[in-house]
This record gives sequence, C-alpha cells and structure tokens, in this order.
Amino acid sequence: MKNGRITVLSLEQALALPFATERMVHQGWRVIRMETPAEDPGSNAGDPNRYIGADLGYHDLHSYYISPNLGKEAITLNLKKKEGQDLLKKLIRELNVDVFMCNTLPKRYKQLGIDYESLKEANPDLIWCGISAMGPDYPDRAGYDPTLQALMGYTYLTGEPNGKPVPCGIPIIDLKAGDEAFTQVILAMLDKYSSGKGKEIHISMAQCAASWLITALPQLEFVKSENDFFKRSGNEHRSFIPCNVYPTKDGMVYLAIGNDIQWVKFTSLNGFEDLANAERKTNQGRMDDKENIYQEIGSHTADYTTLEFVDLCLSINLSVSPVNTIKDIAAMEFVSKELLKTKLPDGRIVSLFPSSTETEFLKKNNYTLSCAPHLGEQNNIVYTEAGFEDDEIKSFVKNNVI
Repeated sequence: MKNGRITVLSLEQALALPFATERMVHQGWRVIRMETPAEDPGSNAGDPNRYIGADLGYHDLHSYYISPNLGKEAITLNLKKKEGQDLLKKLIRELNVDVFMCNTLPKRYKQLGIDYESLKEANPDLIWCGISAMGPDYPDRAGYDPTLQALMGYTYLTGEPNGKPVPCGIPIIDLKAGDEAFTQVILAMLDKYSSGKGKEIHISMAQCAASWLITALPQLEFVKSENDFFKRSGNEHRSFIPCNVYPTKDGMVYLAIGNDIQWVKFTSLNGFEDLANAERKTNQGRMDDKENIYQEIGSHTADYTTLEFVDLCLSINLSVSPVNTIKDIAAMEFVSKELLKTKLPDGRIVSLFPSSTETEFLKKNNYTLSCAPHLGEQNNIVYTEAGFEDDEIKSFVKNNVI
C-alpha cells in the first residue's frame, strides 16, 4: 500500500478480469493494467477488446473496451523477455504493489515469470489472483464466455422448448468470475491484516459457473428423469406457475406468481376470477394445467396496456414488470442518477453504466472517472515513479521491453 491507497497491478484482457479490477477502481484503489507492447506502429497490440465495438475515432479505444476500464492506468511490458520479467519484479517492489492479477493461460504463468512463487520474491506478502477457464488443473484450456455457457449447461437450459439452445444475453460467466475474483481478493486482504501473509488465489470460470447451478444440479437427486425438469422452458419458470411473459395492447409484461397466496390474490382481481378453480389452488395443480393457464392469462392481459396491467398487479403487491429495452433501463431514475460518466478524448461526456453498489469514492468524484487509457498511456509516469530515468525508459522502448 502506498500513500494509504491499495495498488493493483493487473495483466488483463477481455472482460472477466477487467470487470474485477473495475470494481476495485470504484473502491478508490489504484489499478495499473499491463499489456504487451506493439511491435509495429498502428498494430492491434495489447488487449484485443480495445478494437471491439463501435469505432470512436481512436485506434485503440473502441466502445466495448471503455466501460470496464474506466479510471485505470495503462502500461506496456514484454514478459517474453527476461528484462521484462525483471522489470515486473522491480515494479512490484518500487510501487508497493499489494495485489497482482492476471487472466492468462495457467501454462504460461512460469513462462512469463508471473507465477506466485516468482512474484512473491518481490513482495513476500503479495496477494496473487489468476482467472482462467478451468483453473491450474487444466493449464492449457482456453475459455470464452459463450463456450463456457455451453460447457456448463447454461446454453442447454436457455431458449424455447422446440428451438435451439441459446446463451444468456450478457456474458454472465465472465461477470460472475470477475465478481468472485474481487470478493476473494478482499477476503485475502482481510486475512492479511491478521496473518501478515499474502495468498495465491485461482479462479476457475467453470467452477464459478457450476456454483450458480444451485437450482439445477441438485435436482438430479430428486427428479425421476431429466425431461421432468431440464428441458428448455422459454419464458416460463420451471417450478413456479404461472411465471411467464404475456402480451398487452402495446408490448409484453412478465408476471411472476410465486405461491398459492399470490395466485388467490391475482384471481380475485376484477375480471380475472374465471382463472380460478379447485384444481388450480396448488402449484402442482397449476403445473398440470399450465398451458391453458398461460393462454387464459394472455387473453386477459391483451385487453390492457402494459402500464395499466403493471399498475393493477402492483396495487396488490404482485411481482410484475414490462419487458424493457436497454434504452428503457437507461431512463430509469434509480439507474440514470448513478450512471458512471467519463470524458472521451474529444471532450464529449458520456454516461455508461452504474456501479453495483454506491461507494464513497464514487460519490466524492460525482460518479465521474477518467477515460479508459490508451495502450501504454502511463508508461512514462509509472516507470519514472519506479525509479527509472528518461534514458532508461527510452532504452526499454527501443529494445521492445515496454
């Protein structure tokens, strides 16, 4: 820790790890992202995500890269060279780095000199955290979110019963792994306060995904056959009836009836009484007649606008929602007032996404963070801070060390 501020040095790319370190930025930690230097001017060096998404007019600042990299510093370092690996250790020592993170294939840890045993020579109480597809037991297994969703059953469970399996609309396993890395680093820091020792942490994206199958994997012990529970169910809930999407005059709504009491309340509404009968009093009874129930509810909701039906259900405390677009969500007051803002290099202020929790650091900075950095943007600043003179830094550049 330097000047009372936690310092994180992160060899990062893609989304899982940048999302973890972005959460650290929101806490006021210093995050220095490390990437491979460009061998040729104008080449797509460093994090491939720099070049994904809308072209904003800057070679290495495309739209997909900006949001998970706000408020960070960026340096380059060639870890394929022995000089680069030595330089990394000096950075850890001179910058008093508290946490080192990476999302590199585990088989490359020792090759690049970034394994825990090597780096703790520079800081014996270093917290080290690596994210990979399946952890160090599978050192050469690469993994991206869509393939991991397929591997871990998410894709199999998602989609219409008679349609193709589909992944979730957001990279949910990337984000889960990033959250887990964030959490485990904080837990390691708490342990460090009492033990004085660092820690080696391995985050397996596949294991993170498996941990979220808490409503699926255990059912193997209880259902008579896989078809009883594991077939794709579209918009309906596998267990609670009648949770589903229904049409309105001007859109769609999702209504979730979670228990028998809520069903009684719903079918007591004026105009909805005909949905009730003795067989439908229990969830199992509704399960047996679910297709008819879905059709009947849809015929009623079609007589209402979305707002009318939502207000009607909210009046008796049922869980209901319009099927909102992303533009609709951006306009919600509780979202819009906490959107993080940044200034693009052309001076334009943009609003991006909210932090998952309000932090004192973000409040103090009016929810505004510096723009995601260009490749190696802080090289001179960081290497000077680590004790190197201008001539040495120029020599590093000339020899493709940075």
